[in-house]
Amino acid sequence: MTTKTLYLIGCAAPPAARLHVPIRAAQAAGWDVCAILTPSAYRWAAEDTEGEIKALEKLTGHPVRWQYKLPSQSDVLPSPDALLVAPLTSNTLNKWAAGISDTLALGLITEGIGLGLPIVALPHWNEAQGGHPAVARSVQELRAAGVTILLGEGGFVPHKARQGDLDAYPWQAAIDALPS
Repeated sequence: MTTKTLYLIGCAAPPAARLHVPIRAAQAAGWDVCAILTPSAYRWAAEDTEGEIKALEKLTGHPVRWQYKLPSQSDVLPSPDALLVAPLTSNTLNKWAAGISDTLALGLITEGIGLGLPIVALPHWNEAQGGHPAVARSVQELRAAGVTILLGEGGFVPHKARQGDLDAYPWQAAIDALPS
């Protein structure tokens, strides 16, 4: 059996502190997982004194990527068969819908649409952020492009500001939405 490669792309939101949860679940479902972080999410993980980056690398068997490589450098990760963007922040959502690719994470998910890769996104933002009109437009734009955005019933339901519950973040819904 050939293992499929999943790129888990994490943004700087509180669930990013628990990326081991979806990595283990995806591995149990037969995926080879590679972690890619936004620059802010990487900075959060790199500041962890318990060595979060090293722990993710040990768990996945791959380096954690967060910035573009130089043209002269070889790819260190296998090509993806699917992308999981989780947690997805409203910042990354809106840049992605606009086609902005100023970070490695955005470049991969923007290109993923054009490549026709299966893409699942699991948001994480509060009600106030989700109430901005750009969020609804961006969700609609990306869904029209074929992205599965797990927002609302059966996915992520925005919480009141500063009242998020990390234990309630629906990682398994995202894993279940990936192609088998």
